[in-house]
Amino acid sequence: MNRSKGAARATISDVARAANTGKTSVSRYLNGEQNLLSDDLKQRIETAIQSLNYRPSQMARSLKGGQTRLIGLIIADITNPYSVDVMRGVEAACRRQGFTLLVCNTNNEINQEQHYLQLLSSYQVEGIVVNAVGMREEALSMLQQSLLPMVLIDRKIPDFTCDVVGLNNREAATLATHHLIDQGFEAILFLSEPVGTVNTRLERLDAYRATMQAHPDLQARSAEVLLNDSTQLDAVLSEFSRSNRGRRKAVLSANGALTLHIARAMRRLGIRWGSDIGLLGFDELEWAELAGVGITTFKQPTYEMGYAALEQVVKRIQGCQDAPCEQAFSGELIVRGSTSL
Repeated sequence: MNRSKGAARATISDVARAANTGKTSVSRYLNGEQNLLSDDLKQRIETAIQSLNYRPSQMARSLKGGQTRLIGLIIADITNPYSVDVMRGVEAACRRQGFTLLVCNTNNEINQEQHYLQLLSSYQVEGIVVNAVGMREEALSMLQQSLLPMVLIDRKIPDFTCDVVGLNNREAATLATHHLIDQGFEAILFLSEPVGTVNTRLERLDAYRATMQAHPDLQARSAEVLLNDSTQLDAVLSEFSRSNRGRRKAVLSANGALTLHIARAMRRLGIRWGSDIGLLGFDELEWAELAGVGITTFKQPTYEMGYAALEQVVKRIQGCQDAPCEQAFSGELIVRGSTSL
C-alpha cells in the first residue's frame, strides 16, 4: 500500500498496524534487536516499512537515547571570509565525529543572539561553538547564560572561564611589525577598530608597541577608526602621510575588513600602496593578490582553528573535566608588492 505524496508521514503505529504486530516489536526491529523476532515477523515489518515509505525520526530516537548529536555554531557575520573558513573547519570536524551542525548567523543583532541561544537550547544541542569575530560585547555576555559545553573562537570574554581557540596574536603582530621594519619602513601606523576590551585587538596593539619600542629611531603611531566612517579614516591616513613626508611609511591593519576600507581610502586619496605607503593587513583576502601590486597579509589557519574548536567541544561533551584551555595557532606572512623594498 503506497502512500500518496499528500498523505501524512507514516508513524511507527502505522507500521505496527500494517504488520499486524505491536509497536514494541517494530521498535526492536528498528533498534537492531531483530534476534528477538521471528523470521516471519521480521519480514512483515520490513514489508510494512517499505510499503509505507516509513522513515524513523532521528531526532526522536536521539532524544530517547539522551543524545541529539547536534552542535550549534553561532556566527556574528556570515559574510566575513574569516567566518566562512572557520565554519568549513567546524563542519568538517562534525562530519568526522558524527555530529550535525546547526548554523546561526546573528548578523550582529543582540536580539538574534538571545533568540538563537534559546533556539539551540530547544533543539537540545550538545555543545556550542561561537565564532566571535565582529561580535559585540553585549552579545558575548549573553553567552555566559548557557550551561552547555562551549568553545570560543577568536575572542575571550572577561570573567568568563571557557575554552578558547584562536591566533597567537602577540606572535603574529610581532612578526608583522618586524617585517615592516626589516623592509626599511621608518614610520608605521597601526590601525584598528575601537580596541575596548577586545583581546585580539589589544594583544596585537601591545605586541606592535613592544616591538617598536626597541627601535626608538622609528616613528610608531596607532589610531582607532570606526569601520564605516570613511571621513575619519581619510583624515587619519592623510595626517599620517603628511606628517611623515620624506620617510618610508607603512600601515599595519588589525583585520581583513579594515584592510578593505583602508585600500578604498587610499584609492580615494590618490595614495598607492607599495610605492607611496606600505600596507600589511591581518587575514588573507582572496582579492589581496589582485589589488595593484598585491597586498601583504598575515594568514590565519582559520579552517584548522574551526576544526580544533569542534574537537574540543566534543571532548567536553564526552566528560572531559580538564581546566579550560586556550589553543593559540601560528599564522603565515604572505609577502606581496605592498611591502616590497
